[in-house]
This record gives sequence, structure tokens and C-alpha cells, in this order.
Amino acid sequence: MKMLKVPYAEKDQAKSLGARWNAQRKAWYVPDGADAAPFEQWWADDAAVPAPVAGAGKTTTGKVDSYVGKPTVGAHYFILEHDCNPFVECAQCRPALVTSGWAAAHDAVKLVIAAL
Repeated sequence: MKMLKVPYAEKDQAKSLGARWNAQRKAWYVPDGADAAPFEQWWADDAAVPAPVAGAGKTTTGKVDSYVGKPTVGAHYFILEHDCNPFVECAQCRPALVTSGWAAAHDAVKLVIAAL
């Protein structure tokens, strides 16, 4: 398996030639048995390719930022007791939203949008 250093702008070109994405290393590679000659412009020495990321591919429970896999935490973030859409009024969640400050922040945003 030959590792590649492919700029993001050229990823579709590399993929169309048969390159594959290694999610743990976050790098493109030429699969074993494939001709590596078309990928010569992207050949990378081993030092240029990141090492596998610890914990890559693990699934988590709860809400996470999908890009970096960290829990989403903010000034008005809290876990809802049931699975509902917080952008639609819910009688069960409304008291928690009011006490957290989320409802006031959401209402302020709605006012700004309405003014546009």
C-alpha cells in the first residue's frame, strides 16, 4: 500500500484514478495490486503521512461535533430528556429551555430574523 499526499482540491482526481481514503491516517493511498504510476505526483514519504489517529472509527453516544468528534458544549447546551426538535414548541421541554436561557436566546434570534 503506497501512501499519498493529495491536496483537497485534487481529491476527486485521485479518487477517479482509484485512490482510496484511509480514515485512521486521514490520508489517501494506492490499494495493493494497483498500478502506482498514475499517482506519482502525490507520492509521499512515510514522514509526510500522519500516523493512525487513536480512537478513530469509534462510535460515541450523545451529541458530538461530526468533524472532530468532541462533545458539543456551549453556553446554552443541555441534554433534552426525550428526543424532540427544540425548534418546535414542546410542552415537556419548554420549562427546561426557559431555565437554561436557551429559550431567550432562541427568541432573540427569531426577532432578528423577523426584522430582516
